[in-house]
Amino acid sequence: MHRIEAGAGDSDYDTHPFGTDVMWQTNASVLRHRGHEEQTWTETFPPTRENALENNWVDMWLQNENRPIKDLYCSMQRKREIRRKQERKMKKKTGLESWKEEKGRSWRKFRRKMSVVLQHLILWKGSLQTIGGQFGTGIQSYFTFLRFLVLLNFVTFLLVAGFIVIPSIAFNELGLNQTVSHSPNNSKCFEYNPNPQGLERFYVFIMNILMGTGFMEWTYMFYGYYKKTSVNFSNFSYNVPLAYLVTTLAYFLLSLLWTVIRSVQGFKQSLITDDSSVNNYTDKVLAAWDFCIKDEKIITLKQRSIRYELKVDLEEEKIKRLHAQRTICQRAGIYSVRILLNLIVIALLCGAFYCIYRSTQESQLLLALESVKGNFILELLAGYLPSIVITAANFILPLLFNITIKWEQYILSVEIRLTLVRCVFLRLASLGMLLYSLWNNITCGDTENKTPCDNCGYNYVENKCWETRVGQEMYKLLIFDFLTVLVMILLVDFPRKMIVDHCSCKLVQLWGQQEFVVPQFVLDIIYGQTVCWIGTFFCPLLPLLNTVKYFIIFYMKRLTLFSNCRPADRTFRASNANFFFLLVLLLGLAISWVPVLYSIFVMTPSKPCGPFRDQAFIWDTISMAVESLPKVARNFFEFIASQAFAIPLFFFSCIVMFYLMALGSSYGKLVKTLKDQLQMERSRKILLNQAYQ
Repeated sequence: MHRIEAGAGDSDYDTHPFGTDVMWQTNASVLRHRGHEEQTWTETFPPTRENALENNWVDMWLQNENRPIKDLYCSMQRKREIRRKQERKMKKKTGLESWKEEKGRSWRKFRRKMSVVLQHLILWKGSLQTIGGQFGTGIQSYFTFLRFLVLLNFVTFLLVAGFIVIPSIAFNELGLNQTVSHSPNNSKCFEYNPNPQGLERFYVFIMNILMGTGFMEWTYMFYGYYKKTSVNFSNFSYNVPLAYLVTTLAYFLLSLLWTVIRSVQGFKQSLITDDSSVNNYTDKVLAAWDFCIKDEKIITLKQRSIRYELKVDLEEEKIKRLHAQRTICQRAGIYSVRILLNLIVIALLCGAFYCIYRSTQESQLLLALESVKGNFILELLAGYLPSIVITAANFILPLLFNITIKWEQYILSVEIRLTLVRCVFLRLASLGMLLYSLWNNITCGDTENKTPCDNCGYNYVENKCWETRVGQEMYKLLIFDFLTVLVMILLVDFPRKMIVDHCSCKLVQLWGQQEFVVPQFVLDIIYGQTVCWIGTFFCPLLPLLNTVKYFIIFYMKRLTLFSNCRPADRTFRASNANFFFLLVLLLGLAISWVPVLYSIFVMTPSKPCGPFRDQAFIWDTISMAVESLPKVARNFFEFIASQAFAIPLFFFSCIVMFYLMALGSSYGKLVKTLKDQLQMERSRKILLNQAYQ
């Protein structure tokens, strides 16, 4: 073998594909004998670090021969030598060893084929690939996130159906033991009969379906219909209240673990993409292109987006220089404007929260008026008044946030993040205000007459079964949110597309097509998922409704994406988007724990309905279940619930947390050092190339 130097006039030689000065001989004799002898275009170098690495790979493979040869990183000639050694070694093996190896290879081949088959069973895989190819991974991340929520809700529904709904239906049909006890001293607390008497008009039937009232209250949809059932046979026992409570804690834990696992996967990528030392001009020029894109229009939009990002980076650097050159008086003026605008934002949020609080109170008062009863439209508007106010606040206030943020003179990246933070706070805090108003009404906090709460532990006059009342509000929020999405797609996006396509007016063309704004749409589905988490305890079949809702929304959003929308001008990477989405989802999950845990540990359960009737607190179910266990198991659970276990566990958790924080800090310093070394190595190569030239 010899090294072939580049020279002019060598017709039988082509330039090396990797751009070196070595030539690549491509004459016919070499091509004819490619499979029988070494090729003359191969470069010959003395033993280098690359050859040593190749030998290490071969040694590793020889230690584990069960791995496929195609996974080995070496030349084809070396792979053929390994294959020949493997065949010679096979001849020396006994029949049993050969049979075992043959079965092992067959099993690995079967697993590879099954993995390929299972890939075709992934939900919406083809649609997601098409969306990624047409519009890029940024928009694809929204639909991937939506698929994750569909699977999460479906698994939650399977848990609830398997441990709560189906056993309750079976025990109810079989007429098994159902404990219902009444207290003679507080008979009014047990008055609850939501079933309508006599014939009903058709619009009342529709009203009951939309608002979850009437006959809907006495179905398996809501908490109040489930009985306090305990079945004990010789070899079988089942406690519905215990299953209800444990399943609630189980699906919360499942949601937490599943979301955290996906968050960690996204966090690994965001550590790199968010780093200012990496996400620079070179990164955008060399690594910003999305190779999934194949549509010509989307390619043009992507090119425009990259140019836009480069302009934004230049503008941000310019703004940073201007910020550094500001005088003290200028900074004081800007800070004063920011304080004033933030006070305005806080005032808008407080006004929205007050409107939500008042709408919740007025909704019940309006439904009690005789002029509203019997009028389908007025009764429907009065019942959905809190949902309408929350949706209006979530639609109007973000528009005002986008206006005020321009006057605060932040750089563009800060503008986007601050606006998203305000929108997230608005959506989640609006749910908190709705729940506060509900709990204030249930606990007699908004009335001077405390007698109902003194007698029954809750306001039984307005809320015969307060758990069902909370479930109805979450049910209406979910229905109204779904109807809002359908109305926006069918009555706003489609007409807007038709007007823009068929009207040449400059004002209409300036208005343009609807942008597919990923952050806004993701916040919408996170808001809906938070409603589902809150309402599942009070409305057990809500995960099923949410699964159907997101399933339909997927196809509707896909339709409007291909037909009506265009990608947003301000784009961001899918890795950043996924991590941010999951972080907000975790925040929504934490907020949903508050009302459910408050109901379990603090609130008095309703007397005439639900599986926890006649108990002081819902958590007493766990205490009674522990007392029925054998002595050893009872002592174990009592020790876990005691301070003797909780305090050491707390200190151990703190130690582990500080250790992980220190470990993460050390890894961060190591990564920074490695990046500095890479930058120094790059500078050295540039200097050496300049020196040789």
